[in-house]
Amino acid sequence: MKDRIGSRLERLEARAGRRLARATGVLATVGATAPFVGLFGTVWGVMNSFIGISRQHTTDLAVVAPGIAEALLATALGLVAAIPAVVLYNLLARAIAAQRGQYADGAAAVQRLAGRDLDRALAGPATLVRVRSMASE
Repeated sequence: MKDRIGSRLERLEARAGRRLARATGVLATVGATAPFVGLFGTVWGVMNSFIGISRQHTTDLAVVAPGIAEALLATALGLVAAIPAVVLYNLLARAIAAQRGQYADGAAAVQRLAGRDLDRALAGPATLVRVRSMASE
């Protein structure tokens, strides 16, 4: 009986944990990949600047500026996406861990109570009488 109660509580706890952590994968993915998307945009912008230099045969600021602006914008957008995603993911991960801890504590309390009651029931009526008399003293 104790094993069945423990198993059921464990499954309930696991299901609640999965439900809590459902959307965190998206945040983790955005936080991990956005800087690389920004880096790719940076490389693309610098490459466009070099192409402009080769076409115009000059290093004038008017030729280089559009590509550099694209590179800086791509880098900024990558960081704007990544930083909040990582911060939010970390906040959610800590909150989920705390919630799972509370579920585990509740499950352990239920198991202790159920185990105590089952042990008392199996010990027989004489034990129950003795426990009641000790409690009244």
